[in-house]
Amino acid sequence: MAAAAAASPADKERFICIYPAYLNNKKTIAEGRRIPIDKAVENPTSTEIQDVCAAVGFNVLLEKNKMYPREWNRDVQYRGRVRIQLKQDDGNPCLPQFPTRKSVMLYAAETIPKLKTRTQKMGGSDQSLQQGEGGKKDGHIT
Repeated sequence: MAAAAAASPADKERFICIYPAYLNNKKTIAEGRRIPIDKAVENPTSTEIQDVCAAVGFNVLLEKNKMYPREWNRDVQYRGRVRIQLKQDDGNPCLPQFPTRKSVMLYAAETIPKLKTRTQKMGGSDQSLQQGEGGKKDGHIT
């Protein structure tokens, strides 16, 4: 144990872990959600968490084959764990706006719905309808 305590916060083993279940509004607290349900996201993936954390400037590691121990569903969708360097060698936060792991989780949950992959999925049907109508209009003009 003494070796683990002496390890630098910059070591990859000392990065904080965030599993998608921590941010999932479909989970109860007993199932692993760690933020309020009104701030949580519907079925986040480890890749989405990695994207938003890397975009803000964190040192991020994605571990695709790791699983949250309380996750009973073994689908690929629920796999993955994101490791984030929260603190520097001197113990200060890497990014001052994120002093705690909870602040990182809340930021990720707030930002994931704004990702292009999420917004395109929501508006996909509208776009196809608009394209179809555009095709009809072009047909009348020619």
